[in-house]
Amino acid sequence: MRRLFPAALIFLAIGPMPGTLQLTPRIDLTERVVVHPLRFPASEEGMLRFVRGWRLTSPHSYFGGFSSVARIGRDRFQLVGDNGYWTRLTLTAAGHASDLRIAGLPTPDGRARRKSMNDAEAMVFDPVSGKSWIALEGINQVWRLDSDLSAIESRRKLPGGPDWPSNSGPEAMARLADGRTVIFSEDADDDPRGREALLYTGDPAAPGAAPIRFFYDAAGKGLVSDAAALPDGRILLVHRRLGFDPVFTTILAIVDPDDIGKDAVVRSQTIGRVPRPLAENYEGSAVAIEDGRTFLWLVSDDNFNTWQRSLLLQFELVDLPRPGSSQ
Repeated sequence: MRRLFPAALIFLAIGPMPGTLQLTPRIDLTERVVVHPLRFPASEEGMLRFVRGWRLTSPHSYFGGFSSVARIGRDRFQLVGDNGYWTRLTLTAAGHASDLRIAGLPTPDGRARRKSMNDAEAMVFDPVSGKSWIALEGINQVWRLDSDLSAIESRRKLPGGPDWPSNSGPEAMARLADGRTVIFSEDADDDPRGREALLYTGDPAAPGAAPIRFFYDAAGKGLVSDAAALPDGRILLVHRRLGFDPVFTTILAIVDPDDIGKDAVVRSQTIGRVPRPLAENYEGSAVAIEDGRTFLWLVSDDNFNTWQRSLLLQFELVDLPRPGSSQ
């Protein structure tokens, strides 16, 4: 019963309203993105200092629904949506999108594109090889894609141990500095210890040793919607908590991977939240260092609803707690 209320909120937030007429729109494949700078004053929420942000719009029928973001160059980004389409773009100093590409993810063995096969929810980008790892919720798999996002080099199903539901499976993924990969489920396993998560010691998309299962206790912060590795080796987690006003509250917290072990219960330390005027359904995150400063980018999933927005925000992370400090 405890999940009925959140489920109802999710339906109202991202699903069609009963009795509404669903029209099949004309497919538009125009590759154009309009960048709308957000007029929001610099502010600080906890350890998050807002720097700048944009609302992204496009006539392209498959643009939006973003569930992950990677910074692949200075002001250049790779966005992947839960509809199986990706976007690469550079935000220019003049406030435009350049070097733009919008295309669909490849499908295994040339199969027809289906939502259940391309529900991409998390991504890791390797700046050295240019390859990407994508976690897909509907089929509970991790794919490794080539640098052009045009071919699946390897894919692996999550192990049989976690019977993750098709709509609450792998939601967040982060690559640690030592090469390990952590995958958090959105809402898998009704366990009092927390939500199931996995730690891979090798490539999660290639055959190898079974991952280590552990549990994440969010302690009321909401469900995990993404993760990103911090420069000091810890993991930043993005949480999505549903309500009425606002509908979405985004809470950021830090997890220490040293706490991860077989069947261990891991908890996090809150560092801040997205300011209320910028409230949206944030599902993607990326962390990088520029000019000696640590920045966080967040992208929102508009669920292809007219009342939601595709926002890309930049924050500076300041005065983070030291590793080992109290949670």
